[in-house]
Amino acid sequence: MDMADRQVIVPGPDHPITIEPNPSRVVVTVAGKVVADSSNAVLLREASYPGVVYIPRQDVDTTLIERTEHTSWCPYKGEASYYSIPAGGDRSANAIWTYETPHDAVAEIKDHVAFYPDRVDSIDVS
Repeated sequence: MDMADRQVIVPGPDHPITIEPNPSRVVVTVAGKVVADSSNAVLLREASYPGVVYIPRQDVDTTLIERTEHTSWCPYKGEASYYSIPAGGDRSANAIWTYETPHDAVAEIKDHVAFYPDRVDSIDVS
């Protein structure tokens, strides 16, 4: 998709997005290794989709992840970049996504990452 073809949509009543502090500690593990451990995560709720926990990048063990070439586009949030977790093998390919330059409406998720639950061993919220 060409950058000129990418539509930017501001969240509204028909597609609301809210971001709030996540009050619990979040620990993400893969192959017995703690990939992320944070008490400073935020919860993004978008329309009728399940909520997604975004963890500050500073709370991720970056020695366990590798950036990939994969990207995706969300008209509400922007372009997402992806990381794999080699310790998890093929299942953990592109397991992490991040919006490095998110749209203004979701600026709070800048410098945060999210994990696909089915590509990691666990996402414990306590």
